[in-house]
Amino acid sequence: MPSNKSNHKTFVPGAIELEQAALAWFARCNRGLTSEEETEFEEWLAAKPEHARMLNEFDGTWELLGRAGEAPAAVAAQPAGGLYRPRSQLVHIWVALTAIAAAFAVAYLGWWRPAHYSGDTVTEVGGLRTLRLPDGSIVTLNTDSAVSAVFSPDERRVRLERGEAHFAVAKNPARPFVVDVGGVLVRAVGTAFNVRLEPKTVAILVTEGSVRVDDSQSGRSLLVGGADSGGMRPTAPSKTPEYPVLSSGRKVVVARPNLAPPLAEPVESTVTLVSLTEIHRQMAWRERRLDFVSAPLADIIQEFNRYNRHKLVIGDPVLATRRFGGSFKPDDQEGFVRMLRESFDVDAEVSERQTVLRAGR
Repeated sequence: MPSNKSNHKTFVPGAIELEQAALAWFARCNRGLTSEEETEFEEWLAAKPEHARMLNEFDGTWELLGRAGEAPAAVAAQPAGGLYRPRSQLVHIWVALTAIAAAFAVAYLGWWRPAHYSGDTVTEVGGLRTLRLPDGSIVTLNTDSAVSAVFSPDERRVRLERGEAHFAVAKNPARPFVVDVGGVLVRAVGTAFNVRLEPKTVAILVTEGSVRVDDSQSGRSLLVGGADSGGMRPTAPSKTPEYPVLSSGRKVVVARPNLAPPLAEPVESTVTLVSLTEIHRQMAWRERRLDFVSAPLADIIQEFNRYNRHKLVIGDPVLATRRFGGSFKPDDQEGFVRMLRESFDVDAEVSERQTVLRAGR
């Protein structure tokens, strides 16, 4: 068989490429190497210590497949035509084992995720970004947000440094998914939830499944009041729950006088039931919309300002409490202000950095 040296790189920069290269060499060794391939294989092994280690992992898995690890010795037993080939009485067994190995390789590459991973992702003001993590989980970042992820074999941990993010977590009970935000730990296995970090609060809204909400310093649950309080339920209804959990359609707002560790001051949390309609409204930002239903103008302005560097300012205290509703594009400040001026008798004084709103005279 001619050498495939030109298509094989000695240096493999990433974990995925290393896995694929080791798997390719494993298959080639099992079917037999030419003398040229043997030289190339030895160079590949010598290039990096992890090359041999990864190859040994495949060999261990091979042994689990019906002790097929003995097959390479059979393959190396007799040369023929420049290749080492299995003895004739083992040909049929070898073909079957090769098929098993091929099936394993396809399955392995399908579910494989790296045990170790780290990375940072940010969005600018007005930005929206979707991040697919190596385990298959999806993180959607709202405006002016930042996350850092560190994965280990035992845990998937993401820190929300600022802003807001929605997490759709891939199921893996053996490897919990933890979001660390402002001294609060949100623990999930396979679920979906939204986290928003404010200067004095952390808000968690569960849109699917359930999560634990714990203090990052003491480890105690922040869902005080037990399983019958605020729509919370225990993790195991038939047993005395050690930790209550926040289930789908519930929202907890954790208020802290001081969000920066160490957290010496008391923590207060409030759990509320959220309707499906309200969940859709609060999650409208993922579709680049701001939805309001009879909301005070002060709250609407606060949301618009999260998405724009040009700020809206309320110059009339009476105007701040007036209520409005509608669906708006976050980056369409001009359209929103024009609606206020034309339909609700609101004056707008526009300057380079801000627009001041006052009740019409």
